This record gives sequence, structure tokens and C-alpha cells, in this order.
Amino acid sequence: MKKHKVTQNIGFALLFLCMAVTLFFLGAIIYFITIRGIKVISWEFLTQVPRNGMTEGGVAPAILGTFYLTMGAILVSLPLGLACAIYLCEYSPKSALVNLIRMSINNLAGVPSVVFGLFGFAVFVKYMKFGVSILSGSLTLGILALPVIISASQEALTAVPQSLREASLALGASKWQTIKKIVLPTALPGILTGVILSIGRVAGETAPILFTAATFYTRHYPDSVFSEVMALPYHIYALMTEGTHPDKQAAIAYGCGLILLVLVLLISTIAIVIRQKQRVIHG
Repeated sequence: MKKHKVTQNIGFALLFLCMAVTLFFLGAIIYFITIRGIKVISWEFLTQVPRNGMTEGGVAPAILGTFYLTMGAILVSLPLGLACAIYLCEYSPKSALVNLIRMSINNLAGVPSVVFGLFGFAVFVKYMKFGVSILSGSLTLGILALPVIISASQEALTAVPQSLREASLALGASKWQTIKKIVLPTALPGILTGVILSIGRVAGETAPILFTAATFYTRHYPDSVFSEVMALPYHIYALMTEGTHPDKQAAIAYGCGLILLVLVLLISTIAIVIRQKQRVIHG
């Protein structure tokens, strides 16, 4: 008994150590970005367009462009990913083909983002002639987010007790009514977890929008889904690699990094609040 207790204490100590290391690096990243980025944050920086070779002014077009691309990607990926997960979990027969599809979806999550960018460029920009635009970028980022949303939705749907389905069917509800009224509301917190993870990924991607949506510099705000946009990830990349005034532009890049971090946290917080409310309702 004493040996098992010692082993348990060692295991808990290792888990605590791993958690502490993870929190340390997370805190270090946030602290580093905040200290370097807060120096340039001002109302003008948040609301004005870039000026003088992106060494003055603000980054408002990049903030708006990032928001449009992120929300567009979620609007594309969430319905498609949820529909796919519902079919795989509730309707598809158990077969080797279905298992192969599920394995392919999981493998798709590991494909480098630049490959998705090349796909979006070939299909949406060139073949479908959407051009370099918000629409092309949103569709590409939406496909990028699909594996995460599908996998999270499948896990959430699978976690719903089978007894709830059986009780609903026994009361005379159809299969779709059971899914719509019982399964989906119960699984919603888990589905929103996938959405939160997807927001964090698509908002920070550079390679896909490099080919499909982003422009190096513009003083104008987008006026349609076919407009090209500035975006914070690409703007940071451009400032750090192609700038002619590195002293000024490096500070602006850190400011963009801080804004991007806050933007992702704000959008994710909204999803987390909704998830918590659903857990209380269905808990």
C-alpha cells in the first residue's frame, strides 16, 4: 500500500510539474508580447490606417480584415463540420469505409497550412475566379478548420448517453427530432470547444491567406466579400521581413501581435461563455 501511495505521489508531482512548465511558457509568451506591444497601442493605432511606409498611423484595416476572415471561416466550417459529424455519428453504417473516412479526417488535421493555401489559390482564386479576396480566404481557412470541428463534434456527439436517444425515440420522436432537440443541445458545449480551437488556429494563420486574401498594404477598408484585405498575421510577417525601417516596424509588429492575441481571446471568450451557459442548462 505504501509503495502505491509513493507511486501516486510521484505521478501527481510529475503532472503538477508539467502543468507548471506549460503555464510558465504561456505566461512568458503573453508577458513578452504585452511588454513589447503595449508601447505602441493607442487609439490612433487601433483606428487609423497605416502611413509613411507602415511606420506611422495604425492598423485598423488589418484588424478588420482579420475579424472578417476569422468569422467567415467559422461560418463556412461550422455548418459543414457539424453536418459531417452528425452523419458519421448518427446515420452512417459501421463499416471499414466509414472508419477510413474518420481516419482521413484526423490525418487532414496534420496537413501543413501552406498546402491548404495552395489548394485555395488553385481552386477559389483561379478556377472559381473569386480572386484574392475575403471570400477566397474565408473558404480556405474554413477548410483548414474543418478537421478540428469535425473531430470535436464527433467526440461531443459520441459522449451523449445512448439512453437519451432511446427515451426520445420511445416517446415517438423521429430520429431527426431526437438529434435536433436532444442530442445537439446536449453536445453543444463540446462542439463549441472545437469552435474555440478553430478560432485560435485560423486567426493566426499566415500561409493560407498569403495566397488567397491578404494584401501587403492598403489604405482602404473592404467593401465586399471580393475585396482583398490586410490581416494581422500577414502584416506582422511583412513588417518583420520586408520593412525598410526595422526599428519602427518591429515595435508595430509586436503591437499587432498583442492585438491579435486580444482579438482571439475576445472571440474565444464569447464562445466559452456560451458553452458554460449550455453546460448549466443541460448539466
